[in-house]
Amino acid sequence: MKYENELSPEVREKMKKNLVYVGIFSIVMLFTGLTSGYYVSMGKSFWLKYPMPNGFYLSTLFIGLSSLSFWLAIQGAKKDKQAQIKGAMAATLIFGAGFLYYQFQGYGQLVNKGVNPVNDILVTNGRYGDYYEFKYKGNLVAVDGNEYLINGKSISDQDFEKIQAYFKQFEKIKHNQTLRLREPNSAIELYYNGSPVLIKNGLLFTNDSTQLTYSDEVRLSELAINIRDKRGDFFARGTYGKDFTIYYSGKALQYENRQLKYNGTVLKPHLQLSAMQAADSASAYLYLITFVHLLHVLIALLYLVKVAIASFTGKFSSQNHLSLRLSSIFWHFLGLLWVYLLVFLIFIH
Repeated sequence: MKYENELSPEVREKMKKNLVYVGIFSIVMLFTGLTSGYYVSMGKSFWLKYPMPNGFYLSTLFIGLSSLSFWLAIQGAKKDKQAQIKGAMAATLIFGAGFLYYQFQGYGQLVNKGVNPVNDILVTNGRYGDYYEFKYKGNLVAVDGNEYLINGKSISDQDFEKIQAYFKQFEKIKHNQTLRLREPNSAIELYYNGSPVLIKNGLLFTNDSTQLTYSDEVRLSELAINIRDKRGDFFARGTYGKDFTIYYSGKALQYENRQLKYNGTVLKPHLQLSAMQAADSASAYLYLITFVHLLHVLIALLYLVKVAIASFTGKFSSQNHLSLRLSSIFWHFLGLLWVYLLVFLIFIH
């Protein structure tokens, strides 16, 4: 502290500026590494692509408005307009908080689409049709993408809620315990490998009175969870090709008859296996990159609270507003960084 007091104001100002620039450079290097890792990981991987959530676009608007209001605060300081400084800094805090709010709104929208930080791309456990099928009102239910169909038409929401209510009892199957399952109503007929499934004394049997194994019960439990979440073949919700698409080696895969195709040809067995085992790395990277940026904004916003309090007490003037100016440089940088990341994710993701 004594050494710092011995320095001239010009030297102290230069030191503070250099610290800000070093911080900016470090962050640039960090996100260069993250985006490079993202791009390289795409390679010959299975990559899930989907539109960015509306929350991200709204957050971009708010961080842009916060930069504008911060600029107005600087202009006010240069002209010794205290009212302008105070009003602009209050607006900067509000718009900055708005950025955080809509970022989390964006994450919520992603989760509602079935896009999570840790997930697979394809449903493999409890996939409808692999072991279990069922009839509803005498008609065999089929799956296309994430749609449950009867005679080629989507099951109505009202009917599907009844199906979900029935399968809910299978979600938490425990080994060697009485399941206390209820007999299926007349509308639902459950089949295991083509054989009707019967419930006797709370246990599951095929029509030849053979009790299902624990592994088979677990598969049924996994199917029940997929039905609860209205998943068919994909973890991402919506229509394939419209709401999301899977890419391989930079090319979009076609989806037809519950099979993925590359250049019109069904994937070879080793690629099918790779697809079934593929984690959703694209979404993991998206959450990582955007959340790391969010943390930087949060830390910067907490510091801006201190700067804003100083502005409310009339600390800044045309002769003394270095901390205000340096804070604005860093804040503008975070705003530009977010715009770059969003553009990167829109066109590369």
